[in-house]
Amino acid sequence: MKITAVTPYVAWIGFRNQMLVKVEADNGIYGWGESGLSGREIAVEGAVKHYREFLIGKDPRQIGGLWQEMYRSQYFEGGRVLTAAISAIDIALYDLVAKTMGVPVYQLLGGACRDRVECFASLPGDTPGDRYGDLARKLMDEGWPSFRINNVGPPGTDYAGKEGSIFDVRGSIESTSQAILACREAAGPTAMIGCDAHHRLSIAESATFLQRLPSGTLDYIEEPIRDESPETYEALRKLTDVPFAIGEEFSSKWQFKPYIERNILQFARVDVCNVGGLTESLKVAAMAESNYIDLLLHNPLGPICTAASVHLAAAVPNFSHLESRESPVEQLPTSDSVVFTERLQLEGNAYPTPTIPGLGVEVDEEVLKEMSVKLWEPPRLWRSDGSYQNW
Repeated sequence: MKITAVTPYVAWIGFRNQMLVKVEADNGIYGWGESGLSGREIAVEGAVKHYREFLIGKDPRQIGGLWQEMYRSQYFEGGRVLTAAISAIDIALYDLVAKTMGVPVYQLLGGACRDRVECFASLPGDTPGDRYGDLARKLMDEGWPSFRINNVGPPGTDYAGKEGSIFDVRGSIESTSQAILACREAAGPTAMIGCDAHHRLSIAESATFLQRLPSGTLDYIEEPIRDESPETYEALRKLTDVPFAIGEEFSSKWQFKPYIERNILQFARVDVCNVGGLTESLKVAAMAESNYIDLLLHNPLGPICTAASVHLAAAVPNFSHLESRESPVEQLPTSDSVVFTERLQLEGNAYPTPTIPGLGVEVDEEVLKEMSVKLWEPPRLWRSDGSYQNW
């Protein structure tokens, strides 16, 4: 069996571009993958085209060997653009090979460890302050006991990223802490509640925020500060007992390594479409398992990312929850269903472990070809003094 084509597609689907890759083989079977580097999809498309030059003619079953060749072939190894491209191709190879063998992808990963993959919900970022308790209660009533809120700006914060949008850090600390307290009161002690700070804070700001919450209120804080320096998180650990969820931006096992070995993170936010696909995700999962760290999978993209994450979650023993863009408080864009003719379906707050061959996702390629890319930028935020603030 030989690879005959590697085709990247960048198209605006739903609320953002999706960078999809189709890999075809000479037995007539194909697989689909997805890249996770939002906002820089055209750069990833270019990397895929470079890899295509030597992938055509290779045996798609040699997934591990092809991963090594893609990662190491340019001498300048790694980087988020390259690993996002590798991720998409790697996922497509698993989809192709699993279809060829007539098994679900997780069977290639060692078989299933669970019957269902439970998800956590995200409360909408524009939720009015007095509505957080109501939404938390709604999730609990409808069987979604795990959810998170985003770092909440004070009233009037514009997250659309228009020029001059101001993020008031002190106001955000107050608004977010009050929202978390309202969620905990409404949801009760059994709910698993997290907060995504989107690396907007400094060490001192993170400590101030977390120290406003009684111990046990928050089950984890996600990405409170930027992740380039493990030592920074070690300093923050001394100031709080709230578990850390880190890793959605990591693009290799080597970036996870110091965080796992030093027990800095308590939940690994692996993104299968960024870290290097299923091949690299399995290695990160094994590293995390050795330190009793569970995966809290990052999944903000499309149905292919969701499906790949479900298969990964089904196969590894150390799994907590999968991020879901679909819940009783959030709905998927309708345009998703136009492009993706088959996809995994939620049942309550979980995806049943799939039984059909491959990932379980099918794409209407003719519709996809008619869709166009939109050059877009992630939102921009500034502080009141005019300095740049992470979105």
